[in-house]
Amino acid sequence: MHRPIEDYALIGDHQTAALVSRDGSLDWLCLPRFDSAACFAALLGDEENGHWRIAPKGAGPCTRRSYRRDSLVLDSEWDTEDGSVRVTDFMPQRDRAPDVVRVVEGLKGSVTVRGTLRLRFDHGSVVPWMRETDGYRVAVAGPDSTWLRSEPPVRTWGEDFGTHSEFTVEEGEKVAFVLTWHPSHEPRPPLVDPYDSLRDSLADWRAWAGRCRYEGPHRDAVVRSLITLKALTYAPTGGIVAAPTTSLPEEIGGVRNWDYRYCWLRDATLTLGALLSAGYSEEAEAWRDWLLRAVAGNPDDLQIMYGLGGERRLPEYEVPWLTGYEGSVPVRIGNDAAHQLQLDVYGEVVDSLALARRSGLRARPHAWNLQLRLLETLREKWREPDQGLWEVRGPRRHFVHSKVMVWVAADRTVRALEEDPELRGEAARWRKLRDEVHQEVCEQGYDAERNTFTQYYGSAELDAALLLIPRVGFLPPDDPRVVGTIDAVRDELGHHGLLRRYTAEKTDVDGLPGGEGTFLVCSFWLADALHMSGRTREARELFERLVGLSNDVGLLAEEYDPVARRQLGNFPQAFSHIGLVGTALALFGGGTGG
Repeated sequence: MHRPIEDYALIGDHQTAALVSRDGSLDWLCLPRFDSAACFAALLGDEENGHWRIAPKGAGPCTRRSYRRDSLVLDSEWDTEDGSVRVTDFMPQRDRAPDVVRVVEGLKGSVTVRGTLRLRFDHGSVVPWMRETDGYRVAVAGPDSTWLRSEPPVRTWGEDFGTHSEFTVEEGEKVAFVLTWHPSHEPRPPLVDPYDSLRDSLADWRAWAGRCRYEGPHRDAVVRSLITLKALTYAPTGGIVAAPTTSLPEEIGGVRNWDYRYCWLRDATLTLGALLSAGYSEEAEAWRDWLLRAVAGNPDDLQIMYGLGGERRLPEYEVPWLTGYEGSVPVRIGNDAAHQLQLDVYGEVVDSLALARRSGLRARPHAWNLQLRLLETLREKWREPDQGLWEVRGPRRHFVHSKVMVWVAADRTVRALEEDPELRGEAARWRKLRDEVHQEVCEQGYDAERNTFTQYYGSAELDAALLLIPRVGFLPPDDPRVVGTIDAVRDELGHHGLLRRYTAEKTDVDGLPGGEGTFLVCSFWLADALHMSGRTREARELFERLVGLSNDVGLLAEEYDPVARRQLGNFPQAFSHIGLVGTALALFGGGTGG
């Protein structure tokens, strides 16, 4: 039995992350990077595919859990007949090697605790060779090696291809476990002190969270979302992964299972806006610089996503030995959507560069030249059909959102030239492109009878991305066509008060069978659009509901099933948390939404 997605909490070290269930099991962890092979993959298979559980002997889910204030340090507590115990989980910011630290502390009485560690490298498929050396349990398989130790030492033994321990903690006693990974051909890295690392981690996270400028309602939820975004940032490069997981399903038992451990250009402007508005200019600048490095090169080869360091090759394949979350197969590694044509990413990149300039981020001299090259390519390509924002695997179409973002690219370039006479470029040329795109979208992407823009030219279907039309400035929020689109999208894509991206079950637009849940960021976009069009009370009511969908530690997946009342899709999802931050800033902090 798999635990519900919302039963997991996140820990991480700014280079990778682990998911910890309510019953004290680490069921997902990729080492040494977000996109490395998993050594704990029970999340997508079973316990034999790798997990690490520490909990009172015979106990089920914890009695309560929470993050320590303004941190990514997780406390899980169990009350038993014999007493109470706490397990504190975190990953220290690494100097060289990644560590997972788990501290067991007796709170009351005398509690027997059981530990089971099953390491399975290469996405749960490789059982390592285990040996005991100087009090350490050492696991080696191919390129991977881990060292497990405890302070004070407790007895461990091997059984059923796992490492087990059992010990008793009295009130006030502590036992710390540290699991350290390193390449198997290198010597063991220096040891970290678990208690010093705990103090340092708390201090570092709280100092970082203290920089948040937002002081409005639901500040705790906003700070938790910002901490989550920071945790999904790959520190060496500044890239932000969409999620730390792969193949968590958008429909239980379905095939919409994708690898999200990469960095999407579509998130660029919304991420920058959220970080800058909340006071995190350093992180925003690192993300902007990652963006510039990733898209450098021939603009004809612009991808929609890249690896953590800007890698372009993300080949997709299936791993048949993993049975999938609740039987949802295939389990995919890599993402072939990286090579789709999505015209909107040109607009998102240009909009990000414009936002960076307006916000006073340090200028990068080559950024403007890159922007002009992107525009030249876009001028040649913009009339082509594409796969659109949602990376559909059906036929290419003339998606309205894609064309609107082409308009954004031209518009931001025109504005930059008008505002800064020192920039070189022909404003008239890009103004002409802007006007052509605007006219075509209004003529071919708008259904006058229904008073709404449509998903693609000639379509009767709608798309939640149309809610971004007023946000990007394509039309003012009080334009009757915008108001009509907001109402139509809410009516036709609404599902128990939340929004789907589009009607996946009724059309062949994405070329896939089955359906999916409501897409959380789309509901945040609806709240933004309602607010911008003067319906702030409705927007705030929707926002309150969306915040309430977070799990007990404040995390959101990609989607939500309002009938089954459970989260769906990869978890936690950066796009959902960006939406929460952006909408909070728009409603209560003077921002523009996200």
